[in-house]
Amino acid sequence: MKKLKSHFRFDKQERNGIFFLLLLMAGLQAAYFLLKTQNTDKTSSLAWNSEIQKQVDSLKQLALIEKGPKIYPFNPNYITDYKGYTLGMSPKEIDRLLEFRKTGKYVNSAREFQQVTQVSDSLLNTFSNYFRFPDWIQKNKKENKVSAIRDKSLSPKKKIIDLNLASQEELMQVYGIGEKLSARILKFRNRLGGFLVNEQLYDVYGLDAQTVSRTLERFRVINPPEIEKIKINTATVSEITQLVYINRLLAQKIVRHREEKGLFNSLEELSVMFNDSKEKIDRIGLYLSFEKE
Repeated sequence: MKKLKSHFRFDKQERNGIFFLLLLMAGLQAAYFLLKTQNTDKTSSLAWNSEIQKQVDSLKQLALIEKGPKIYPFNPNYITDYKGYTLGMSPKEIDRLLEFRKTGKYVNSAREFQQVTQVSDSLLNTFSNYFRFPDWIQKNKKENKVSAIRDKSLSPKKKIIDLNLASQEELMQVYGIGEKLSARILKFRNRLGGFLVNEQLYDVYGLDAQTVSRTLERFRVINPPEIEKIKINTATVSEITQLVYINRLLAQKIVRHREEKGLFNSLEELSVMFNDSKEKIDRIGLYLSFEKE
C-alpha cells in the first residue's frame, strides 16, 4: 500500500511541470477553436459575396437587354428597312423616305428628315443626334448663315419682284441659284405659261427647299396669268400632255381609265393616277377642269 501511494506523490518541480503541461494543452485547445471560428466566418463571407455578385451580374444582363443595339453615327439618307426598324420607325415612315430618295433628292437636316418621314418629335429626338451629313452640307449651312447675316446687316430691305417677270440675272442674285438653275426656272415658267402660285417653284427640278425659301423672300407671284384649263374628261392625249406635269404615258393612262371606267368627277378621283404628294396634285388641279361636256 505504501508502494502504491508513492506513485502519486510529486515533488514541487514535478507539480510545476504538470501545471505548465495542462496550461499548454488549454492554450492549444483555445487556439484550435479560435482558428475554426475564423475559417467559418470567412466561408460565410465568401458565400455572401457570391450572392451579391450574382445579383450584380443579373442587373448587368438586364441593362444590356433593355439598352438594345448601340447606335453609331449615320447618314439618314441611306436608312434601310432594317435600320429604320431598329430605330423604331414605322413601315410607312420608312417608305416615305425611300420614295423621297427615289426622286434623287436628299434630306440635309433633321428637320427635313421629319418633314419627309413625318416621324414624331419624341422619336426624332432619340436618334437625331446621331445624324451625320457630308462635310459640304455643313459648309453650305455655315455659308448660308453668314450670307443671311451679311444681307441683314449690309443690305436694305429689297422690293419683292413678280416671279413671272423676273429675269435670269435677277434670279441668279439668290444664293444657291446659278446660271443653270436660273435658266431651268425660266424654262419651267414658259412651259407653264407663267406661275399661278409661289409653291410651283418646288416643282423645278434640282431646286431644293432651302433655295426655294430664299427665292420666295425676294420673288412672289404678284400677277398670275390667265390660263385655259384642260378639260380632263374630253381632252385628247396630245392636249393633256400640253401640261408640263403630265407626260404622254400618264396621259394615255388617264384616257384609257376614262374610257373603261367612266368620267372623272373630281381631282380626288383623278389623284389615284398620280404618284405625287397631295400638295403637288393640288397644284396640278389648278390647270384642270372636270366638265363632262
